[in-house]
Amino acid sequence: MIEFTLHDETTAPEASKVLLAKSKKDFGMIPGLHAVMAEAPGLLQGYQVVHELFVNSSFDKDELTVVWQSVNVEHACHYCVPAHTAIAKGMKVDEAITEALRNETPLPNARLEALRTFTLSVVRDRGNVDNKAVQAFLDAGFTRRQILEVVLGVSQKVMSNYTNHLAITPVDNAFKKFEWHKAT
Repeated sequence: MIEFTLHDETTAPEASKVLLAKSKKDFGMIPGLHAVMAEAPGLLQGYQVVHELFVNSSFDKDELTVVWQSVNVEHACHYCVPAHTAIAKGMKVDEAITEALRNETPLPNARLEALRTFTLSVVRDRGNVDNKAVQAFLDAGFTRRQILEVVLGVSQKVMSNYTNHLAITPVDNAFKKFEWHKAT
């Protein structure tokens, strides 16, 4: 196993120092994920940009959470599931949504379930989603724009989930109370 450095503003490559300062400003800390990503400034910058783009998409807070956590759970990301549980709490997402996503149980409404189903189709089928699944997503009230915004959200999560798998990023103290393991 290769160990990755958890960088801060003093140890990070020069190009990552300003990015870590942004993370600290935005989150009140440097999340472990960002500390690892700092090793590759382009990855950290790309992640920050894609995160901002997705947060500013047409999805509301519940829908953002459904996309993020659906991918995190599917990828069994030991770091991102607890982190996004804390983020959802901060965004005041209904705990029933968070728990359903973490436990892979039905969501409280059909629209959110359609979003989870479509997101998982995008992930599992690597974007080769059949027309029936796309139509079901549209029939649930989503738009063509949102089809592509799911791709944006999935892209963000691929960057973070894969980084966490490779680096075995330690879960930050702020997220430890939301520890999670994929049900078998």
